[in-house]
Amino acid sequence: MLDWENLEQLCNRCNKCGLCQTRHNVVFGVGPRDADVMFIGEGPGEQEDLRGEPFVGPAGKFLDDMLSIIDLGRQNCYIGNIVKCRPPKNRDPLETEQDACIGYLRNQVALIQPKIIVCLGRIAAQKLIDPEFRITRQHGSWIEKNGIWMSATYHPSALLRDASKRPDAFHDLISLRGKIQEIGAKVS
Repeated sequence: MLDWENLEQLCNRCNKCGLCQTRHNVVFGVGPRDADVMFIGEGPGEQEDLRGEPFVGPAGKFLDDMLSIIDLGRQNCYIGNIVKCRPPKNRDPLETEQDACIGYLRNQVALIQPKIIVCLGRIAAQKLIDPEFRITRQHGSWIEKNGIWMSATYHPSALLRDASKRPDAFHDLISLRGKIQEIGAKVS
């Protein structure tokens, strides 16, 4: 396992897949490196690629608004992605791209040691929880894997496109707040 500095340097010069050829910036992750709650999306979009920070475009603003409902924010949770470079035209990251990058995320999880991971969207949930995960049926449900409580909710960009999913996402947030309280996760 690499320390933070070496891991970030390795990510910044990664060329394990073709995404390195079109990226502006590696989007490593943000937040306290000892956070008890970690959010993981699928990959950076255009604004994230340009700024080098996850969830800074419209979906990021919506994520910030969602988290504020339960008194969370970038100051008390860590936010990252399955892949660290933007897939062209914001397409879903290919399995080979996810496989090339997953070791970096695993190293981040090992360093952070979160008590809770929330997957943002289907792709993250299928990679981290269960390859057969169905976001429409299983969002908001909890499982424990390797001592970490894991759940998934709709990706913020999906909620921007389809407002009918927002009540379900709200219930997922309330469930997250309950899990934080249940296990005594620190969020301040």
